[in-house]
Amino acid sequence: MDLAGLNMLAGWTANGDTIMIEQMPIFGGYTGGIEETAISAVATTLGSFALFSGNFHLDGPIHIRWGITTSRETLQIAAHTAAAIDNNTDLLIANQYYPMAGPCTEMCLLETACQAINDTASGRELLSGSAAAKGVVQDKTTGMEARIMGEAARTAAGMKVSDVNEIVDKLVSNYEKNYNDAPEGKTFRECYDVLTVKPTAEYLEVYEKALATLRAAGLDIKH
Repeated sequence: MDLAGLNMLAGWTANGDTIMIEQMPIFGGYTGGIEETAISAVATTLGSFALFSGNFHLDGPIHIRWGITTSRETLQIAAHTAAAIDNNTDLLIANQYYPMAGPCTEMCLLETACQAINDTASGRELLSGSAAAKGVVQDKTTGMEARIMGEAARTAAGMKVSDVNEIVDKLVSNYEKNYNDAPEGKTFRECYDVLTVKPTAEYLEVYEKALATLRAAGLDIKH
């Protein structure tokens, strides 16, 4: 971080601002494989509090090929990182969400829900998302993804890690075969009535289908 960045941090600290430090390690990049990337993520998380006076840390392991946080490998990295931090500190930790599929698709909702239960079971206090379509396509984010993220996390709270692992494996197996031709989804305007800001009947139907898949996988989600 340059001098200007350190000056900003000093000012924020003096003002009593809430400071979030974000870092997203790349699985398959310079940090290496699952174990090495998890170690890097833990070290960076601790560093964000010790060096930059952060109030909470936003993680988000990214797959070097797919550019998502919802892959099997990045979920594993996120879980091990969160569990290590949660079991040994009282620090507040969060995770970023970048599913591959776009809004108004079952795949997008399943990816988001899968990461939400993964994060919840491993001890993260905050969830940040969801940026559908890998967060790189304009106007491809809606409230429905955040809704299923919250409902899945609430349902997973208190579940045994072994049970969550089984559900995560089923869900990832469901969507990872579609990485090469993931559905692009629809824009906000196509997913919502922009006057009432309510989801379309089509998206509600897709949402209910995703809920059925989650329940079949073992997550007793209610809403």
